[in-house]
Amino acid sequence: MIDLYYWTTPNGHKVTLFLEESGLPYTIHPINIGQGDQFKPEFLRIAPNNRIPAIVDQAPQDGGEPIALFESGAILQYLAEKTGQFLSADLRVRTETLQWLYWQMGGLGPMAGQNHHFNVYAPVKIEYAIDRYVRETGRLYGVLNKHLAQRDFIAGDYSIADMASYPWIVSHQRQSQNLDDFPNVKRWFERIGERPATRRAYALTEQINPGSPAHDPKAHQILFGQDSNTIR
Repeated sequence: MIDLYYWTTPNGHKVTLFLEESGLPYTIHPINIGQGDQFKPEFLRIAPNNRIPAIVDQAPQDGGEPIALFESGAILQYLAEKTGQFLSADLRVRTETLQWLYWQMGGLGPMAGQNHHFNVYAPVKIEYAIDRYVRETGRLYGVLNKHLAQRDFIAGDYSIADMASYPWIVSHQRQSQNLDDFPNVKRWFERIGERPATRRAYALTEQINPGSPAHDPKAHQILFGQDSNTIR
């Protein structure tokens, strides 16, 4: 059994995509990041970086004590190795998959996240910052578009590299990106969106977080007012 500490963000969706595809049994523990659940001591014992998602594997392969894990990329790799799914045993395909997983973790996610912040959440619209992150997000879409020109998925068959990237493309309109400008990304995106497991994973949003004000002042302060004192 996997205990999933989750909220309805792109990084949260990565893990539900895997769990719905793999068939691993799991229990969701909602962590409402707009209300500050990520700072509760019981969550910080699992995820000291006070970010979702996090998991606890109650039945690790070595038969020992439960394993707690944070960071979405590390979680995807762990679950793939645990189940033998969505990460090829072939050295070259595996290496390519992990390379693109880390590309998402180090590039697409952070840059699109800053795009979201300055486009949607920042109380003052800073033209330079918006332009900077919209352009960089577009560059990364272009990298992915070129890579997908002769393939259906990012690395071999559908893999954790696709699961990591797809949730960050879902918000393409909010990122000021037009998928018609990236036809290979659009084809890939639509194919993944049609998968039954993808639909099940995203249906969880309405169950867990049916809607909250996008610019609630209290949530804004909790999410964006953190500094070194937050974790002391």
